Amino acid sequence: MQLPISDVHASGDIPTLNASEIPHAVRHGAIHGALGTLAVGESMVLIAPHNPLPLLREVEAREETFELDYLKEDPQDFHIKFTRTA
Repeated sequence: MQLPISDVHASGDIPTLNASEIPHAVRHGAIHGALGTLAVGESMVLIAPHNPLPLLREVEAREETFELDYLKEDPQDFHIKFTRTA
């Protein structure tokens, strides 16, 4: 399976992962895998069809730390920028 990652987000040259295009059964694992590729200071944007609060709790439990910025918050279209801080 190839992840639906694009090289550019509307906010700049930031890789973007569209969660809606990932099968539900492997969605969280794929997102965690993508986050695991980020070096400190690097960012990616996640596009989700809802506010992914369960996923965000999982991200908080990771060994790495991330700063989160909501770029878009519509009822069925959330864009969240993850920046690895440690």
